[in-house]
Amino acid sequence: MTDSAVIDIRTVTDDDLPAWTRTWGNGYLRSYTESSVDTIRSTAGRDRLIGAFDLDRCVGTYRSSAQELTVPGGAVLPVSAISKVSVAGTHRRRGLLSRMVAMDLQGAFERGEPLAVLDAAQYPLYGRYGFGPATAMAWFEIDVHRARLDPRRTADVSGVLLVDAREYLKTAPAVYERLRAVQPGALRRDEQWWLDATGQRPAGPPDRPEPFFALYLDPETGEADGLLTFTAEETWGSMLPRSPLWIRDLIAVSPRAESALLRYAVTVDWVTTVHLPYRAPDTLLPLCLGDPRAARISALSDYMWLRILDTPRALSARTYGVDGALVLEVTDPAGHAAGVWSLEGGPDGASCTRTGRGPDLRLGVRDLASLYLGDDSATRLAALGGTEEVRPGALARADAMFRTGRRPWSPRAVLGPRYQAGAP
Repeated sequence: MTDSAVIDIRTVTDDDLPAWTRTWGNGYLRSYTESSVDTIRSTAGRDRLIGAFDLDRCVGTYRSSAQELTVPGGAVLPVSAISKVSVAGTHRRRGLLSRMVAMDLQGAFERGEPLAVLDAAQYPLYGRYGFGPATAMAWFEIDVHRARLDPRRTADVSGVLLVDAREYLKTAPAVYERLRAVQPGALRRDEQWWLDATGQRPAGPPDRPEPFFALYLDPETGEADGLLTFTAEETWGSMLPRSPLWIRDLIAVSPRAESALLRYAVTVDWVTTVHLPYRAPDTLLPLCLGDPRAARISALSDYMWLRILDTPRALSARTYGVDGALVLEVTDPAGHAAGVWSLEGGPDGASCTRTGRGPDLRLGVRDLASLYLGDDSATRLAALGGTEEVRPGALARADAMFRTGRRPWSPRAVLGPRYQAGAP
């Protein structure tokens, strides 16, 4: 057995990509192909790839990318988005993941990225590195027959227009950008993302079926206010249709657009079940149905995890629900976010500076991450033992300041062939 101290943790070179891709595929139960190497190579120029190497053998993978995150109030912060993390089963419990995380977070801190984000495939892994769950996600299955929507009521879907992939691609990115500007938890979707989502990337799989695409055009202005991508499968049983429909992306900048697009999906001919993934738990969509109980939650989970690296910059960037002031003593074993910080903020902006005053609250960097976008409350975190109220009233003040009227949401879309509840 190789001593873990001599296993090399380093930036991946082009020569390393085949071995790195194979190790990542093994970790995620995906078959190795030359095209998968080409896909990784096509993004390597804008990604940071790290690998763990035991002599000439890759035994660990890690990727981070430059991203942007919308925070409460509409500010956009640069973040490091982490993905493709794996350690070979033959090399676990040797600290390899810890070394890769430490290398990447130090690099993010030095690049001036105040936050790091990831979608945690396993809950227990990332809290030890200062990440905390910052958004949640609900998956719904909608029983069409119980939804009490009459497909003959075309007024319910007025403004919905079916389009092809090319027309969709011309309009959809601008719709998403309008949502991203105001949605806490939203990440950037770049040009390559949209090419992949619409099957327009030249190197894409040739046999991949094209989804259906729809836009919502405001009847009064003619402006596109929503977008919908879905796939469906014609299925029959005993001369009765039993077709499922899978929504892959649904984005809207108004409740009217959101309602019309969902109502359209639920009234497509022959469809008996609509699968609706990746929604905020407080989504309004079930209430757009004639019977909201027709939308059953099939999965409910934490989703995007967040790690604060620059406390004053992160806390100064967002707005707060009420005017208030807090002194926060933040512990961080890695040191990036640690300190005693004076936060003053409100609906119009905030400032955060280091202070020598005594704290109102003591909390770890993981709990601060869960508070940051407004999805959790200081009172809940204190009940779990991770946050300590030093001055009476500080928990209630923190709740009033950090919580948002609607839960943060990080919009996701199903791009690949896999479509199952809870899949990252």
